[in-house]
Amino acid sequence: MPRQPTSSAAASGAPDAEALPATYEEAMAELEQLVARMEAGALPLEQLLVAYQRGARLLAFCRDRLQAVEDQVKLLEDGQIKPWDAA
Repeated sequence: MPRQPTSSAAASGAPDAEALPATYEEAMAELEQLVARMEAGALPLEQLLVAYQRGARLLAFCRDRLQAVEDQVKLLEDGQIKPWDAA
């Protein structure tokens, strides 16, 4: 059964705690916005906590996506990580 957002998350206008972005890029953009709002120091304590928790979930999502890509590259490269040649 999915969890419902807490009243503090709903009251602060924060996105649903369970809904994550569809892409890595969307998650990074949201995370950057959250960090900017937190660094600005304008959030009340309760909203700061909600933002921190959301940021932690977004960070975990991004790390999972990056790990999945790295695993796929390893598979495609026959189990070996090869140096990136950007030239």
